[in-house]
Amino acid sequence: MAEIINLNKARKRKTRVDAEQKAAENRLRFGRTKAQRNREAAEDEIAQRRLDQSRRESESKPEPEA
Repeated sequence: MAEIINLNKARKRKTRVDAEQKAAENRLRFGRTKAQRNREAAEDEIAQRRLDQSRRESESKPEPEA
């Protein structure tokens, strides 16, 4: 005798498996480790400090009125 299958459950199970597979592919393609995120944040902070150090005028000084 054949096994009886609930088609609704089978369709949902297939959708779930497909979604898990796509998520795994996206993690490989787009994912970054915590160390990579921390390194990029540190590099951004260093670049911002260099930019701030090379400014000619400070933003906090009010300009004198003439």
